Order: sequence, then structure tokens, then C-alpha cells
Amino acid sequence: MKLKSLALAGAALLSLVAVGPGVAADTIFYPHLVYRSGAYAPNGIPFANGVADYVAMINARDGGVNGVRIELEECETGYATDRGVECYERLKTKGAGAIAFSPLSTGITFALTEKVPIDKIPLQTMGYGRSESADGRVFAWNFPLLGTYWSAADILIQHVAKISGGLRGKKITLVYHDSPYGKEPIPVLQDHAQKHGYTFEAIPVTHPGVEQKAAWLKIRQTRPDFVFLWGWGVMNSTAIKEAVAVGYPRDKMYGVWWAAAEPDVRPAGDDAKGYQGLALHPAGADYPVHKDILRYVYDAGKGAGKREEVGEVLYNRGVIDAMLKLEAVRTAQKLTGKKVVVGEDVRLGYENLELTADRIKELGFEGLVTPLKITCADHEGARKARIHQWDGQKWVFVSDWIEADINYLRPKVEAAAAAYAKEKGITPRSC
Repeated sequence: MKLKSLALAGAALLSLVAVGPGVAADTIFYPHLVYRSGAYAPNGIPFANGVADYVAMINARDGGVNGVRIELEECETGYATDRGVECYERLKTKGAGAIAFSPLSTGITFALTEKVPIDKIPLQTMGYGRSESADGRVFAWNFPLLGTYWSAADILIQHVAKISGGLRGKKITLVYHDSPYGKEPIPVLQDHAQKHGYTFEAIPVTHPGVEQKAAWLKIRQTRPDFVFLWGWGVMNSTAIKEAVAVGYPRDKMYGVWWAAAEPDVRPAGDDAKGYQGLALHPAGADYPVHKDILRYVYDAGKGAGKREEVGEVLYNRGVIDAMLKLEAVRTAQKLTGKKVVVGEDVRLGYENLELTADRIKELGFEGLVTPLKITCADHEGARKARIHQWDGQKWVFVSDWIEADINYLRPKVEAAAAAYAKEKGITPRSC
């Protein structure tokens, strides 16, 4: 009887400690979709390392969020939509339940958008995803924080219009990844072409983007005033090399913020000098958050990558992505009174997420991110970027912060969201 009682007690204890396979119930489960292999690995790896290091630092320094340890588990997608969906299905119910997913792929975001309202798990798509998902009345579970591709396109047009003294009579060509990601800015760039009087052409590049000769021969013939690059992974460095081959000036090329990091320019060597792109945040490791990552993670021999890569553009983006997610968790804890929160709680956290300048400084991110405020209706929260330029060794800012025109974009967002709601039979929330 005594042995039987002990066995029953042990089983009861196990049921309290582990809800999902290998994840303790008294921890916050953080699923992380990554691609450390394949054509997009050079860009996927630094982002994944930034997320992993920030979570490790919070666990080591603070014991987790408000003392609740974070369990992070990576799942390799290879940037493939089907593998991303498989990862989502495998991880969504682990532990106490997933807090949120960052697909790091617009294709995966499209595939998961209809799943997450059923599963009650937020999608954090920082700087990517469906642009119309900024309308939280329709997309209650999508959070395209800090900027959508429509915001990015508007910011680029504002910048080139300013430096050109207007765009009437000019030519702009978009070289884009032939996927939902690459197609996102086209409606805004077409609309601006009518508004500003420039000629617009969009040239698709098939996955993974290593064959672009035909695209750049066309650019050599048409000689556009500006080329916008909406690429990812090896496509970006290939585009720069092809621009060199046809004699197109790199200082007339502008990449979106996913086409303006170190892996995009270094393979082209000195030929990349002058290339420009959008920046959601600066590069560099001179911020307090980096000092804590180095102290608590790298000095302990637990860094996810190389110490010298801490502070690169995509590494910093991963750190920021993780910080925003854990701030949503922290807000959810405060609002619900729970220590261990799950997806439905964290959505409430996102919709009440506010990063003031004081809070940003307290977190060690002063100078890295701008203030952010999410509401029920606005799931974007901030829509600013700067232009930075590669000088051959590092990125240098060549513009001040540029804010997307919300008065121009919001009606387009609401119209697209309303069309989606009608198609899917969704009744928009009243915010």
C-alpha cells in the first residue's frame, strides 16, 4: 500500500510539473520558428541567435519574466510554408501552451492567420506579414509591430521624392522575391505612381533568387532612377552583384529592412559600397542590453553564435523581437494576475502594450527602438524607419527617422481588412 501511495503521489506531482512533453508547467513556453539551414540561413541565423541570447539573458539575469523561467524551443522551417505549419502544430500545445509565434515568413504568416483565432495564439510579425493585419478589429490575433510592408513602401517613396525634388517623370523598378512577402508593397507603389507621376515596373525573382540575369539586363535597358529590392537571403547579395555586372549604381538601390543587413552586402565585397536600405533600428553592440547579454550569456560560454556577431543588424532585430514578445507577456501577467500565461492572455498583453521612452531606457534599449503603443484597432503601433548606407565596412545613417503617412495608409488598411472580413465571414470587433 505504501509503495502504491508513493507511486500515485509521484504521478500526481508529475502531472503538476509537466503538462506538455519535456516542458515544465510552471514555465512560460516560447516556441521559436527558425531557419538555420537552406538558402536563407545567412539571414535566418543571426535573427535566431538574437532571440535565443535575449531569452537566455532574461533567464540568467532575472530568473525569467517576473521570476517565471522561459522555455524556448526552436523548430527548423527552412523558410518553407509547409514546414512552418508543421512546426506550429507540433509546438502550439507544448508546456502550459505557446505564448505566441513569430513565423519570420510572410508565407507562413498567411498560412497561420486562419489557424490562430481558433487556437487563441497571437502571431507577432514584426516588420513583415499581412499589411492589412494592422487593423486589429479584423485581425485580432496578428500583430505586425513596428511596421508593415505598406509602411515600408511609403517611407521609401517619401525619401526618394525628397532627395529628387519630386518623382514626376521618374522611373522606379521593384525587384521582388516572387512570394507573398515580395508582392506586399506592389499595391502601394502602384498607387503612389499615379499620385506622384512616376513610371513603375515590378520584376519578380523566383526562389531562392540566385538567377537574376534577365531582371538586371532589363534594368540595364530601362535605366530606372531607383531600384527597390524586396529580397531575402542569397537573393539580396546576388542582386548587388548583378547590379555591378550591368553597371547600375548601388547608391540608387534601396532595400527593404529585410534586404539591408550585413549578409546582404558582405558577399559582394567592395562592390556593395553605396548600397542603401531601410533600417528599423541601428546596428551596433554599444547598448546596455548588449552589455547584459555579453555578461550573462557569452561570458558564461552559452552564446548562441559568435561573440563578434553580437550587434549586427539581424541579430539586433532578433533581440528586439524577443523583447517585444516578453513585454507582451509581462503586460499579460499584470493584467491577468497570472504568473504562467498562455496565448489568450498574451493577446491581451499585446493589445495593451505600450513602450514609453522611460520603459525603453529601463530595458536597456534606448536608441535601439522608438516608443510603441498598441491598441485594439492599431496592431502596428509604430511605423518609422531610417535610411542607412553601407560604406564598405559598416552601416551609416543617411536620413533622420521617416514616419509612414498614417492618413494615407489607414484607409487602405481598413479597406483591405474589410474585404478580408467579408471573404472569411468575420464580424469586425468594435474598438
